[in-house]
Amino acid sequence: MATPDQKSPNVLLQNLCCRILGKSEADAAQQFQYAVRVIGSNFAPTVERDEFLVAEKIKKELVRQRREADAALFSELYRKLSSQLTYYVAIPLHLGILKNKWSILYLLLSLSEDPRKQSNKVSSYATLFAQALPRDAHSTPYYYARPQSLPLNYQDRSAQSAQSSGSMGSSGISSISLYALNGPTPTPQSLLPGSLACNYIFKQSYQAPGVGDCLRQQLGSRLAWTLTASQPSLQSTTSKGFSNAVSRGVPRSRREGDTSGSVEITEANLVRDVLYVFQGIDGKNIKMCNSENCYKVEGKVSLSKSLRDTTSRLAELGWLHNKIRKYTDQRSLDRAFGLVGQSFCAALHQELKEYYRLLSVLHSQLQLEDDQGVNLGLESSLTLRRLLVWTYDPKIRLKTLAALVDHCQGRKGGELASAVHAYTKTGDPYMRSLVQHILGLVSHPVLNFLYRWIYDGELEDTYHEFFVASDPTVKTDRLWHDKYTLRKSMIPSFITMEQSKKVLLIGKSINFLHQVCHDQTPSTKMITVAKSAESSKDAADLFTDLENAFQEKIDAAYFETSKYLLDVLNKKYNLLEHMQAMRRYLLLGQGDFIRHLMDLLKPELARPATTLYQHNLTGILETAVRATNAQFDNPEILKRLDVRLLEVSPGDTGWDVFSLDYHVDGPIATVFTRECMSHYLRVFNFLWRAKRMEYILTDIWKGHMCNAKLLKSIPELSGVLHQCHVLASEMVHFIHQMQYYITFEVLECSWDELWNKVQQAQDLDHIIAAHEVFLDTIIARCLLDSDSRVLLNQLRAVFDQIIELQNAQDAMYRAALEELQLRLQFEERKKQRELEGKWGVTASEDEEESRRMKEFQDSIPKMCSQLRILTHFYQVISVICLGVYPDHQQCWHKCK
Repeated sequence: MATPDQKSPNVLLQNLCCRILGKSEADAAQQFQYAVRVIGSNFAPTVERDEFLVAEKIKKELVRQRREADAALFSELYRKLSSQLTYYVAIPLHLGILKNKWSILYLLLSLSEDPRKQSNKVSSYATLFAQALPRDAHSTPYYYARPQSLPLNYQDRSAQSAQSSGSMGSSGISSISLYALNGPTPTPQSLLPGSLACNYIFKQSYQAPGVGDCLRQQLGSRLAWTLTASQPSLQSTTSKGFSNAVSRGVPRSRREGDTSGSVEITEANLVRDVLYVFQGIDGKNIKMCNSENCYKVEGKVSLSKSLRDTTSRLAELGWLHNKIRKYTDQRSLDRAFGLVGQSFCAALHQELKEYYRLLSVLHSQLQLEDDQGVNLGLESSLTLRRLLVWTYDPKIRLKTLAALVDHCQGRKGGELASAVHAYTKTGDPYMRSLVQHILGLVSHPVLNFLYRWIYDGELEDTYHEFFVASDPTVKTDRLWHDKYTLRKSMIPSFITMEQSKKVLLIGKSINFLHQVCHDQTPSTKMITVAKSAESSKDAADLFTDLENAFQEKIDAAYFETSKYLLDVLNKKYNLLEHMQAMRRYLLLGQGDFIRHLMDLLKPELARPATTLYQHNLTGILETAVRATNAQFDNPEILKRLDVRLLEVSPGDTGWDVFSLDYHVDGPIATVFTRECMSHYLRVFNFLWRAKRMEYILTDIWKGHMCNAKLLKSIPELSGVLHQCHVLASEMVHFIHQMQYYITFEVLECSWDELWNKVQQAQDLDHIIAAHEVFLDTIIARCLLDSDSRVLLNQLRAVFDQIIELQNAQDAMYRAALEELQLRLQFEERKKQRELEGKWGVTASEDEEESRRMKEFQDSIPKMCSQLRILTHFYQVISVICLGVYPDHQQCWHKCK
C-alpha cells in the first residue's frame, strides 16, 4: 500500500503536464488526456535502451550549452540515484523505488530537445512503421487486422467527419507508428479504450506476452515532446491564415487562362482514393479501366506527372488485391477443389486478412484527421510518398501471391502443392519465407492423407488429391497388382519418386494383410512408432528435413510393414516351399518322379489325344508320386499338383496335349499370377518335349543294343544298322548337350539368382520382380520368346526328325526281325527234314525262299535312302539352328 505522501501516477502525470505547459489543471485537461493515451499505447522508439549512453548524452548536451555546473550536478544526482537503487535492490516492489531509470533519463533528454526544430523525421517513417508492427515466422509482417466496420463505400470528408464525431471508438485503427525519430504523433482515437482496434491490439499483445509492455515502456519517454509539439501544430497556419491540414485539404484553383475544363484535386483526396483502391473499390478520381485492366486516374483530373505515376504505382496494389480475391472467392465455394485447394484459399485469405490490417491502420489515420478537423502534426499526415514506402513490402507480398494464383490455375491436390513448392526455390529470403508458410498450410492435407495411408492403410481421397489412387472395381485377387496405383501428376515435387513408391507399398501391404491374408493385426504392432499428422508442424519438418526426419519415418514404416508381410507369407502360407515345388515339378527338377511318370504314361500318351481321360491320368500321377521321393513333400503342395490337358488339334497324340498343373490361390496367387502360370506351362511343355526326345533316343539306343547280335545273321543289314547307329548317336549328342544347356546354364543358374534375390528381398514387390525376371530369363533362354521363334521352329524340326528316326528304325527292325524269323524257320525246317532222311528243301521251296530274300534285299536300299534323307535333313536343320542367331552359337556350339 502506498504511503500518504506518495501520489498516484495519474496525479504525477497531471502535475507534470501543468508544470510543462504552465497552465492550470482545467486548461491542461486535453493535453493530460492525450498524455494518458500516449503512455497507455504501444508505440515504441527505435533507440537502444542503454542507460549509460542516455546519461552521457544529457551531460554532453549540458556542456554544449555551457552549463558545466549543471552537468556536474546531474552527474552527482545520477550517481546517487544509481547507488540508492543498488542499495534498495531487495526492497519489495510496493515501495516507491524507481524501476525504469532508462525511461526517466530518456524523458529528460527528450524534454531538452526543441520540438520546432526540423529533423530527418519523414525519412524514417517506413522504418518506424515497420518496427512498431508485430511479426513472427508464420504471419505477414507490417499488417494489422481489418475491422468489420471498415467503410466499403466512398464518403467525402465532411460526411465521415460528421459520422465519426459521434463516437470515440470509430472503426479502423490508426497507424501505430506514425511518429518521428524525436517523438510520436498524437495517438488516434481508435487506440482509446473501448475501440475495436484498441481491443484488437491489446488482444494481440496478450497473445504475444511482453510485446505490448515493451512498446508501451519505450513510448513513454517521448511524452514531453508530444505535449509541447501538439499545441503549435494545432495553431500553425499558412500565410493566408489557414492551418496546414486545412490548407492541404483545399483544392487549388485553376491556373489563369486554363479553359480545358480539367479539375485539380489535392493530394489528400488522392490519398483517400488510393486507400479505397487498395481494397478494390473505385474512388472518385481513380477507377478501374476494364479495357486496360488497371486502375487509372480519370482524364479530366489535372495532375503532375510525378503524382500520376506515383498514384499508378500505388493503384497496382488494388489490382493485385482484386486478382487474389477473385481467385479465392471463386475457389472457396468449389467443393471439388479439394482439401488442398481449400487450404490454399485459406492461406490466401489469411494473407489478405493481414493486408486488411494495414489498410485499417492507414484508413484510421485518415479518419482521425477528419475527426479532429486538422492535422496534429506534419509527421502524421498521409502522403502518397509515405504510402509508397509503407506499402513496399506488402506490394512484394501481393505480387508473390498473385504469381502463385496464376501458376496454380487449374491445379489441385499434390499438383497444387508442387506448384507452390516451385516458388520456394528463390534467393529472396522474404519471399521464400512467405511461400514456405503457405506451403506448410497447403501441404497439411497431403500429409494427413500420407500418414493415414502408411499407418492405417486408409485412403479417404474424395476429390482425388492424393498421389495414391484406388480402383474399387478391382477384385481381391488382383489387389496387389491393380487396385492401388500412383498418380504421378499428384506427386508433390518435395517428395521423390522413390519415396512415393515406398508410400504406395506401405499402405498396399497393410491392405493386403487385412483383405487377402486375413491378418487383422493392428498397424501399431507392425510399426513400432506411429506418428500422427494432426499438427501442421509436420509440414515444416517435411520441408526443412526431407532427407532425414521425413525419410526416416517412411523408411521405418516401409521396412517394418514389409518385414511383417514377408513373415506372414513365408510362415503361414509357405511361399518359399511353393516356389521350390514349381522348380521340382513344373520345371522337371524332380528327376526320379519325372522319369517314372513318363514310363507310366507312355502307353496312355501314345494313343490319340481324343481318347484320353483326365481321371485316368490323375491316377497315374498319384501312382508316380507314391512310388518316388515326391511322396515326402508337404501334403499341402502335393494336393495342388494336378494333370491338365491342352486344347486338342487334329492328329494330336497324348504327348502333345499332356501337361502338369499347379493350383495356386490366396496370397500366393499374388506371386504366381495367371501370367506366371502360363509361362510355367510354356516352359513345361518345352521341357517335357525335350525330355521326351531324350526318352525316345534312349529307346533307340536300347533297340540298337538289343538287336545288334540278333541281326548279325543278316549281313546285308550291317550298312543300314551302322548308318542308323551313327545318326542316332548324333541326335543323342545333340539332345544331351541341349539338355545340359537347359538344365545347368538356364534353369540352375536362373534359379540360383532367383533364390538369392528372394532371400535378400525387402518387400513383396522385390520377390514378384525377381520371380518375373526369372521367368523372363528362362523363357528367353529356352527360345520361347518372340525373338527366338525361328530358332525354336528349327529345334522343333530336329525333334520331328528324332521321331522320324524312331519310326524308321522301328519299321526297319520289324522288317529285319521278321526276315530273321522267316530265315530261322526255313533253316529249322531244313534241318528237321534232313534228320528225317529227306531232302532239306525242294526246288520250289528254295526258289520261294530265294525270291523272298531277294525282295528283302531289295528293300534295304530303300531303308538306306530313307536314313540318308533323315541324316541330310537333320544335319541341314542342325546347321541352320547354329547359324540362325550368332548370339546362340556360344550356347549351342556343343550341340553340333
